[in-house]
Amino acid sequence: MNNNLMNCSVIIITRNEERNIVDCLESVSWADEIVVIDSHSTDKTVELAHRYTKGVYSVDWKGYAAAKIFALQHVVNDWVFWIDADERVPRELGDEIQRRVQEKQSPVVAYEVARQAYFLGKRIKHCGWYPGYVVRLFKKSQVSFAESRVHEHLDVKGPVGRLENDLLHYTDDTLYHYFSKFNRYTTLAAKDLIQSGKQYSLYDILVRPPFLFFKMYILRRGFLDGMHGLILSLASAGYVFCKYVKLWDLHRMQASQ
Repeated sequence: MNNNLMNCSVIIITRNEERNIVDCLESVSWADEIVVIDSHSTDKTVELAHRYTKGVYSVDWKGYAAAKIFALQHVVNDWVFWIDADERVPRELGDEIQRRVQEKQSPVVAYEVARQAYFLGKRIKHCGWYPGYVVRLFKKSQVSFAESRVHEHLDVKGPVGRLENDLLHYTDDTLYHYFSKFNRYTTLAAKDLIQSGKQYSLYDILVRPPFLFFKMYILRRGFLDGMHGLILSLASAGYVFCKYVKLWDLHRMQASQ
């Protein structure tokens, strides 16, 4: 890492990311600090991460938001870039980030970035996945993480800008990998719903899933992504179905206690 380039920290949350962590860390080697928060990986994730940074911490898993809050407590810079292990920062995006954090007079306190997502080895250009803007570069003093169990997001206290270059997201290279996350994520999402006071309904179970398929595959032209678009649209509808069925199941179990 070149400490003369910028004052920006990178945070990464990991667990058993041996296959991803090296390429991910290589893509952010321009940062002057990298902090990795690992949830007791059983593969070589931690060993490989130590080759790139001393800032590797092993912690008990308390949720995505909690892990990122912990990471922010261990970075020295105000500007922070958050990246997942299956994402990559192309050189053009890295150069742009360096320029942005050096703009002293800008009122912007955070930047959103478009993601080029790859599903089963193919870039998904439709289905509503692109550009799919997410806030990833921010001043830690001006943001807070919303504490949801899955799909955590940032609450920003100030103007949000937009980066010109894309972040690369290599999600789910196999269906096995997709469905290995599917059960865990739908359970976490259902727990978030019940915690928020959400009641289940037949509308959520019968209408939401097919409408999501129609929106992704037809309205957002997922059919142009071929078989990949069909599988993604069907799987996403199945995700919504399982999330709300699990919400119903949680209410059922509560009522029986």
